[in-house]
Amino acid sequence: MDAIFRVDGNRVFTSPNAAGPWDPGMQHGSAPASLVVWAAEAIATPVPMHIARVTIDLMRPVPVAPLTLETEVLREGRKIQLCAVRLRAGDAVVVGATVLKIKAQALALPPDVADLPVELPGPDQSRVEPANFSSSPFVSGMSLRAARGSFGVPGPGAIWYRADRPLVEGSPVSQAMRAVVAADFCNGTSAALDFHEWTFINADLTVSFARQPVGEWILLDAESWIGPDGAGLAMARLADERGYFGRAVQSLVIEKRG
Repeated sequence: MDAIFRVDGNRVFTSPNAAGPWDPGMQHGSAPASLVVWAAEAIATPVPMHIARVTIDLMRPVPVAPLTLETEVLREGRKIQLCAVRLRAGDAVVVGATVLKIKAQALALPPDVADLPVELPGPDQSRVEPANFSSSPFVSGMSLRAARGSFGVPGPGAIWYRADRPLVEGSPVSQAMRAVVAADFCNGTSAALDFHEWTFINADLTVSFARQPVGEWILLDAESWIGPDGAGLAMARLADERGYFGRAVQSLVIEKRG
């Protein structure tokens, strides 16, 4: 299976390519994030809508194993739809998510309301960041281009991401899926601590959209804040080659390596 997931009804079959850098039996956070968005986008809406916000809680490590997919509409309206997506491994909920959609409508905006341009090199002008820095099979299916800084090197960074591998078998990779896949790399894009001495795994991910992104490349213009009591934040402005379109925030669990 070349894709990360195969979905058959509510059953999800997971490829070994879903694995992240922390444990070969545990999925990279981008994998279930993309599945959550795919499932939410498959829920019918009364009028055309697009995703405005995704909040994903990683309740437990998500295994590289078969999963059960559950979806529910929490609020149906003429202007919004709020839905819940849950992933189960056996009887345990490993991912709980909510997705907010907003009615899509063309608006004649004032001429001074426009996308904030990206004043950084685009993906074609940025330095190729080899994906072999990680042992993660999921990361090997990504292309990275560093516009500022370098992945995993302490300090704010700005890196372009492109998902090259199919995510759900038989389905195209939607623009919102591309955005959440990139967004889960916030903590590595803006590492505030040495990866060899510390771990800073995210417990959640929230991505908010002002508009839907365009193109295959997503920029994370990211920074991290680390508190003194075991918690931290990784944050990024999200952009495409047209300009900035959203923001991402991760809550980090900070631990010293033993």
